[in-house]
This record gives sequence, C-alpha cells and structure tokens, in this order.
Amino acid sequence: MGGLKECLEAYGADYTATMERFMGNEALYRKIFDMFFQDENLRRLGAALKEEDDTAAFEAAHTLKGVTGNMGLTPLYDAVCALVEPLRVRERRDEYQALYREIERQFEAVKALHRQIKGGGPA
Repeated sequence: MGGLKECLEAYGADYTATMERFMGNEALYRKIFDMFFQDENLRRLGAALKEEDDTAAFEAAHTLKGVTGNMGLTPLYDAVCALVEPLRVRERRDEYQALYREIERQFEAVKALHRQIKGGGPA
C-alpha cells in the first residue's frame, strides 16, 4: 500500500486537483472521506429511480455528483454524471437502472479505496 497520493491516483483520481480543493490538507481529506459513507444520497437515488420520481432522483444524483467531484472520486463521479444529465432535462430513459447499477459498482470500488487508504488491504 502506498500513501494517499498513490492510492487516489491508482483509483483514477487527480490527486493534485483534489488536494487543491482541500488546501493540501490530507488529514482533512481523510476525515471527509470517512464521513462520505454517511451520506444518504446513493440510497435516495436508488429509491427515487425505483419509484420513477425523476425530481427526487435528480436532486440525489446532483448532490452525489457534487460530493464525488469535490472528493476527486473520478470514476464514481463519471458514473453519476451519466445519470444526472438526462435527469436534468427530464428525459425518461429505460437505462436508468443500468446506469444506477454502474454507480453502485463504482461505489463498491470507492469502499475498497477507502479500506486501502485506512490500511485495511488492497483495493
């Protein structure tokens, strides 16, 4: 296991840009990353999509997009963006569930990254 920089870069994050948002403070980043898993927007997004509530789905996805973008979680951010944009313009698409499954898959990768950063083994 490497340091935070190596872990984030191996995951696909832009370490430099991410740390600029955190004023170079890796301890702050780690603290916020720990709190990331308390966020309910992934669950809210899944529930809203199941109920076909596009407004609630957009709100949850948009919030998740902002959080993942600020955290530099690029692969998860990209997966969320693929869903946010059609929701933004209120397009009804059959592939919303497939897009959500990709978000869930990327979320699992973020959990593995978190374990790696915390020292719990490889991602």
